[in-house]
Amino acid sequence: MKICRFDDGRVGIVDGDQVRDVTSVLEALPPLRWPLAPGDHFIANLDKMIPLMREAAKTAPAKPLASVTLDSCVANPPRIIAAPLNYPLHVAESANPAINHGVHMPTHDGFDTPIDKYGLFLKSQTGVIGAGQAVQLHWPERRNDHEVELGVVIGKPGKNITRENALNHVAGYCIALDMTVRGPEDRSFRKAADTYSVLGPWLVTADEIADPDALEFGIEVGGEVRQRSNTAHLICDVRDLIVRASKVYTMHPGDVIMTGTPDGVGQIKSGDTMHAWIEKIGEMNVRIA
Repeated sequence: MKICRFDDGRVGIVDGDQVRDVTSVLEALPPLRWPLAPGDHFIANLDKMIPLMREAAKTAPAKPLASVTLDSCVANPPRIIAAPLNYPLHVAESANPAINHGVHMPTHDGFDTPIDKYGLFLKSQTGVIGAGQAVQLHWPERRNDHEVELGVVIGKPGKNITRENALNHVAGYCIALDMTVRGPEDRSFRKAADTYSVLGPWLVTADEIADPDALEFGIEVGGEVRQRSNTAHLICDVRDLIVRASKVYTMHPGDVIMTGTPDGVGQIKSGDTMHAWIEKIGEMNVRIA
């Protein structure tokens, strides 16, 4: 199932080039009381909501996808957890001083992987937007880059999750754009500005993707191919990233893991449009304001 959020908080099921408005099912969500439990309330109840959405879709009004504004597919992610330098060719291209600024050098220094050296990092959950909203450049005088990646949305809570059980904690997958300004600051600062985390165009439920480590994906800017790869080339694969993250953080519904970007990162400027796609998920156009 492809579940989208659109037009300021409505919920839909994507059916070809249409979206069926099933917002009425939100009435079935359990009432909330303060203090709120960690996590996204809709994702936490997704198993309950899916059959309700299927039933509602039978008679739900349909709109052309092209006529709606797509919001982030996760409304309230408790965390955006990101993997640095997780494709071999991106590690190689990061030797470029224009990318590493002499600070985030791609050397392993005796570690097995870059992630063993640098760890995972956090992006601000308030920086999340959807495909229908534009990226706002916060440092227009500096190099801002696109980084396309597979986004993994956690559905079930867990701590110290085993590799064998890792995918059972996944609600679904989406396209993620980890927008980045180059410079000497910590990654979590340069990548966490408002609008610098794009999630979309919708959430594809986990049952539709048997193997997240075998997906073709890429991005074009202005018709020019910038990045193209396959998640088979991940240094730390999806299961490994869930295991690593859950050793440090108790995972909550709606947590998003950005799995890393391949080589081909490049500069974007005001007025550009990014076209990102991932096999079995879909494609989206995202403007740069």
